[in-house]
Amino acid sequence: MRGVMQVAKVLAFVFLLVAGGAASADDAPAHVTDQQLSDAKCAIGMEKFLPGDYFYCLGAQNYGTEHTAAAQRFFKEAAGWASKPAQYVLGIMALNGDHQPMDRPLAYAWFTLAAERGTPRFTEPRDALKATLTADESKRADAYLAAMRGTYADAVAAPRAETRYRDGMAKLKDAAGTSYCMAGSQDVRDLAEGHAPSSCPPTNQVVQFVDKQANNVFEDWTGHVTVGPLQVAPAK
Repeated sequence: MRGVMQVAKVLAFVFLLVAGGAASADDAPAHVTDQQLSDAKCAIGMEKFLPGDYFYCLGAQNYGTEHTAAAQRFFKEAAGWASKPAQYVLGIMALNGDHQPMDRPLAYAWFTLAAERGTPRFTEPRDALKATLTADESKRADAYLAAMRGTYADAVAAPRAETRYRDGMAKLKDAAGTSYCMAGSQDVRDLAEGHAPSSCPPTNQVVQFVDKQANNVFEDWTGHVTVGPLQVAPAK
């Protein structure tokens, strides 16, 4: 189905969020399967640092298992924590009528929010859709945006997300020992199959990982001040 294929392509970005293996969304795979999405490992401990990252991962995971209502709920939660990929996915789902009535004005509203920072992969589809809207659809899109900006616009969502990120990183630094076990990072399926849990990674590696993931959430946000990776003092 056309809508599902387009959403799945965008959700390839989930592998950046859970694996941290690429520098930007441009490095994401072109397509992923439902099985790959459902197998995504979303560590609940990331919610303390980057809720936009964590809830986007849950949205992708639920989309892969065809729990679409839950997926939309998690994408909206991620969107409220400044996740532009989540806002864009919600726009695609509205545009294609993916398990919901097709709503072009709503899709344009989500696209407009996703494109706030001028990121080309979001501005281009926004502009393309805008060129096809009727006068009535444009008016409805404006009404949607007026209602949505108070929750999802960067003026509100991005500072809120950065405050959570900075607070979480500061607490991580203050509590730093030689290692840090992030809640949910151990796959329960490995435990069920009798595999021994892996040791917790060094705290400085966790700090570097979370800091790298922040680049995905705050990509192109001019209000974000980059402070660089925190330096974790070794345990005495």
